[in-house]
Amino acid sequence: MNKAKFVMFIYALAAILSMVSIGFAFSLIFMTGDKYETIGWITVVLGVVLMCAIFGMAFIQKRKFRDKGLL
Repeated sequence: MNKAKFVMFIYALAAILSMVSIGFAFSLIFMTGDKYETIGWITVVLGVVLMCAIFGMAFIQKRKFRDKGLL
């Protein structure tokens, strides 16, 4: 039970960090002007894709834990 909660905590932490990266990329876009605009938009898109991938993996893992009776 504790291992399952720890794994889900790691997924939640990874999702929070990807959301922080999206916010940092938006601030990079709007605070620096044209200098880092392309890199900022690429980072926003990659952050959203990464967040969706993390949530997808977490939901699959949660289903496996629930089927085994660990959650």
